[in-house]
Amino acid sequence: MSCKTTLNAFATNITSTSIATVTNSSVLLSNATLNSFPTSGRRTRGGAGLITSSHLLYHSKIQPLRRVCKHGITPNKKLRRNIVTYAAFLELPLLPFPSDQVLVPSESKTLHLFEARYLKLLDQCLFKKKKLFVHFVLDPVVVSSKSTEASFAARYGCLVFIEKIEQLDVGALVTIRGIGRVTLVKFAKADPYLEGIVLPLQDNVPENESEITSKVLELKEAIHGLNSLEIKLKAAKDEPLQTQTANSLEWALKEPSIDCEESFIPSFAERVSFAALQNISGSTQSEMLKLQEEKLKAMDVKETVERLESCTSFVKSRVSMTAAKLAIQSLNMQ
Repeated sequence: MSCKTTLNAFATNITSTSIATVTNSSVLLSNATLNSFPTSGRRTRGGAGLITSSHLLYHSKIQPLRRVCKHGITPNKKLRRNIVTYAAFLELPLLPFPSDQVLVPSESKTLHLFEARYLKLLDQCLFKKKKLFVHFVLDPVVVSSKSTEASFAARYGCLVFIEKIEQLDVGALVTIRGIGRVTLVKFAKADPYLEGIVLPLQDNVPENESEITSKVLELKEAIHGLNSLEIKLKAAKDEPLQTQTANSLEWALKEPSIDCEESFIPSFAERVSFAALQNISGSTQSEMLKLQEEKLKAMDVKETVERLESCTSFVKSRVSMTAAKLAIQSLNMQ
C-alpha cells in the first residue's frame, strides 16, 4: 500500500539573485515560475528545465541549534543558555514535491524515476551519499503584493533512505523511507540535480519521561486497533498483506540502522508519533485531505507530547470510521 509517485519534470526560471529570508523551516526561492511538479500516477510527458547555480537563492548563515551530546539533546537547561553549538550538517541531493505530497518520518513511498537527472541523483545516492537524500515540499508564498511572479518556500524537508530499487525498461522504481525532519539552509548546486545543506530538526527535549511513555503506549494501542480493523476491509488484490500503518509502526519501533549522524535520527517517541499518519485502504478523497492536513500539522509541531495526543485523537477517529465501513461492508455481503 505504499504510495507510487512518478517523478516528472520540475523546472524554474529565476530572475533575481538577491538574498532571500530564511527561517528554521524554509528556504525561499524568490521570483520563481514552476512549469510543472512531480505528479502521482503513471508516467507523463514533459522535459525537465534546469535551475542554474548562479540563480539559486539561499541564506548561508546556519542557525544555531540545541546542544547535542552522544545520547541526544542535553536536558540541562543551564547548559542550553550558556553553550551554543552547531549540529552536524549533511550536503545531500534534494527532490522537490508539491505541498500535497509531504512525506513524514517512518512513511514508505515508491517513486518512479526515469529522467536522466534523477537517475544521476540515484547513482550518487547509492555510491556516494549512503543511500540518503532529502524529500521536500515547495509551497507558494507571497513576498510582495507588487510582485507579478510566483515565489516558493522550501518546507517540510524529510531525510529519506533508499530501501529498495527495481530496475525497469524505463527508469527504476525506488522505495524510500522517511527518517527524520530536516531544515534546508542552503542550496549548493542545481546541475544536474538540486543539492543542498540540511540540518536536523527534532522535537524539544521532553521534561516528563513517564508522560511520554504513557502517551506512546496509548497511541500504539490505538494504531494496533486501527490496523486490526483495516486488514478486515476488502482490499484490492494487488495490495500487500501488510498495511501501510503496520509497516510504519514496525519501522518506528526499531532503532534505525542508518549510516548518518545520530542527531538526524528522531527519538523513539517522535518516530512512533509520525507512524500514525499513514494511508488506509479505500480512503475517500476527503479522508485523504484530512490525512494531509494532519501530516502538515505534525511536521510543524515541536513538542512530542502534543503530537502524540493529536495523532492519538486522529487514529481513534479513524478507528470509528473504519468500524463503520466494516459494518456497511458486512451488510452488503449478506
